[in-house]
Amino acid sequence: MELNAFPEVPDMLRTLKAGGMKTAILTNGSPEMVNGNVENAGIMDLLDETFSVDMVKVYKPHPDVYQMVPDMFDVDATRVRFMSSNAWDATAAANFGFRVVWINLYNQPPENIPETHEYMLPTLEGLPALLGL
Repeated sequence: MELNAFPEVPDMLRTLKAGGMKTAILTNGSPEMVNGNVENAGIMDLLDETFSVDMVKVYKPHPDVYQMVPDMFDVDATRVRFMSSNAWDATAAANFGFRVVWINLYNQPPENIPETHEYMLPTLEGLPALLGL
């Protein structure tokens, strides 16, 4: 309930929002947990939405979890740019149809699952250039 965001996250969210992008969190955590952490990190005003698996009653990597995003924003899955530092989540999101940037903060090996991320970055630093912002 009291996790902080990585130091670069608030500025990155501001950059994405300034570039006209919608921002959201998609988590296996409960609404109470995600909202507590978002408030503690001071990024609530930088997010358009927070999605919890509680809404669909299954956990990632179930496709119903990822489907919440295109449904809420009324876009095709291929229009969603999904970022995760978890290899399994990045792979599952790519398998669902999202365009994925795996932020490989911990230099993890890729998952051995069909489909893969479109891009891999070691940090968020290269994200604006990658997205044309």
